[in-house]
Amino acid sequence: MNVPANLKYSSDHEWIRTDGDTAYIGITDFAQSQLGDIVFVDVPTVGETIAANEVFGSIEAVKTVSDAFIPVGGEVVEFNSAVDADPAVVNRDPYGEGWLIKVKMTDPSEVDSLLSAGKYQELIG
Repeated sequence: MNVPANLKYSSDHEWIRTDGDTAYIGITDFAQSQLGDIVFVDVPTVGETIAANEVFGSIEAVKTVSDAFIPVGGEVVEFNSAVDADPAVVNRDPYGEGWLIKVKMTDPSEVDSLLSAGKYQELIG
């Protein structure tokens, strides 16, 4: 299972990559493999400020729908248009082109409480 060392992870299987007070958030390789073929991603929260661990959208796969949780609080400033056009990009490239949202973090120090790649790898076995 691919777990890039330069990212932080939530126990809900989201990853986060930060750039100053901006964060890109997506689901992990493990999460997309568990969901199967992703057919739709719904992010109705663009423009909203959401607290850490709240639902920011949902991911629909062929056989299930799963909530997506924001690992840090902040304002959802963008939904990835590539995912909107082709949700399967999340299956193909979950850590690159398959990012879901861009967030302006309320408190960037919240990232410090997330899991390192090693700890996330332990979580998923």
